Amino acid sequence: MGDIRGFLKRGRKDLGCRNVSERVEDFNNVYLPPSKDSSMEQASRCMDCATPFCHWACPLGNYIPEWNDYLFKGNWREALKLLDATNNMPEITGRLCPALCEYSCVLGLNSDAISIRDNELSIIEAGFKEGLIAPHIIEDRTNKNVAIIGSGPAGLSCAAQLNRAGHNVTVFERDNKIGGILRYGIPDFKLEKEILDRRIKIWEEEGIDFKVNIEVGEDYSAEELLEDFDAVCLACGSRVPRDLNIKGRELRGIYFAMDYLIQANYIASKETIDKDDCINVKDKKVVVIGGGDTGADCVGTSHRNGAKSVIQIEVMPKPPECRGDNEPWPLYPTLFKTSTSHEEGGQREWSVLTKKFLGRDGAINKISCVKIEFEKESENSCPSMREIPGSEFEIEADIVILAIGFLHTEKSTLLSKLSIVFDERGNVKTDDCYMTSAKNIFSAGDMRIGQSLVAWAISEGRKAAYSMDKYLMGDSNLAVM
Repeated sequence: MGDIRGFLKRGRKDLGCRNVSERVEDFNNVYLPPSKDSSMEQASRCMDCATPFCHWACPLGNYIPEWNDYLFKGNWREALKLLDATNNMPEITGRLCPALCEYSCVLGLNSDAISIRDNELSIIEAGFKEGLIAPHIIEDRTNKNVAIIGSGPAGLSCAAQLNRAGHNVTVFERDNKIGGILRYGIPDFKLEKEILDRRIKIWEEEGIDFKVNIEVGEDYSAEELLEDFDAVCLACGSRVPRDLNIKGRELRGIYFAMDYLIQANYIASKETIDKDDCINVKDKKVVVIGGGDTGADCVGTSHRNGAKSVIQIEVMPKPPECRGDNEPWPLYPTLFKTSTSHEEGGQREWSVLTKKFLGRDGAINKISCVKIEFEKESENSCPSMREIPGSEFEIEADIVILAIGFLHTEKSTLLSKLSIVFDERGNVKTDDCYMTSAKNIFSAGDMRIGQSLVAWAISEGRKAAYSMDKYLMGDSNLAVM
């Protein structure tokens, strides 16, 4: 390492944010761009530990200490090479990943962890700015045709890897533009779509064929798919939302989170939406049910759309602010976190069970709730939920957004035609090589493992690509963790 005592000399410094009063007026990125000098200084804190557990925690196996060392020395080109070796979209993970690696950082045992995610973002953005990132044109093609169904992070990383292997890759997307959940499920204030378009343009120049507004199985038959392609990867995500089937669910004004976020992204990109389906929260009292990242995205989007008030409720207890004994280092702990959306206002409540929706004239106007607690009947039993007597209360609501997760992938015509087998959770079942029950058909990402993180999706896509390449060619030189 360039400075073996850097972690003793310098403290952690995270990326700054735009002022709240400014950023809630638009959907632009909330974070200020990374400074090269600051990033090099922060990289010096990487302590060259004997056993770097950041590798272990990262789903992609990023070469974190190594590219931190290059970053500290100002060798951006070599840092970028290492980053590109394990990650097809570091500009995405550098913005969206919850940084599992940082919670396994050895320095984090007795100090603040290395700012790994910020450093990653600094490397990739410097690479684009300085012209170090350019299309890598593949000259030798295998004449094997591969189809990717779905253009989320799993599908895109799978496509990028298979294209590197020399196969002719076609990506099918049913929406208007490529990107899947990255484009339509993530607000612009977390991921400006120009960032996504920048990468897609490179892949197009490298030879990947992107086809939009095509529902494979409907607009393009399963029979044609099997005839035209030597192998197929299903990467359609996990899009069936978990519902809250309680009394009053039929009332107007109750929506799924993804429907709201997709609409907001359509509006931000000036795409056409049906006015009759518009979810208008302006001057409304909004209640978001669900305390995760998707719920937080709905909170931030509601602020920008002019909501009168925003309350986010969660059935689980408020997480601790410090790591507990049941989640020791280097495990990823459940901790209380405040996102940039929460910094912008609103109210958060924990241990709240929604009992029923109350309405007037067919529309939601209140939520009936009760406080709960979790108790163990014995030392070895799982905690059970118990309502606290006398804790019933109501919350006024004009709009309710359900952000309580997803169940499984959609059971489409394509999957039926291909006779795809599902596991007990409703996800696509594969073997250890990512192949489904149908010959030549593979699957990756949330469609296979259920709802997860963007880093896991990219890792899934890369591993599926390796298996597909090996299946097609008998062996593979693609990098895989």
